[in-house]
Amino acid sequence: MDISIAILKIAMHGAKKTHIVYNANLNSTIANKYLSTLEEKELIERKENIFITTDKGRAYEEIASGLKIR
Repeated sequence: MDISIAILKIAMHGAKKTHIVYNANLNSTIANKYLSTLEEKELIERKENIFITTDKGRAYEEIASGLKIR
């Protein structure tokens, strides 16, 4: 869950996959799995090669931060 929240925060204003991998301290394979899952859950969307946190993803991140789940 911590990784998902980190990815959502990084992509809040748009981020390339390399930026997400570097800032979330992930390798490419693991990042691909998380990004796919977040896309399936509609928490993040891809526009060309940029990932952007959706409104649903922002709400999810705010709730998780408010509960201090991370």
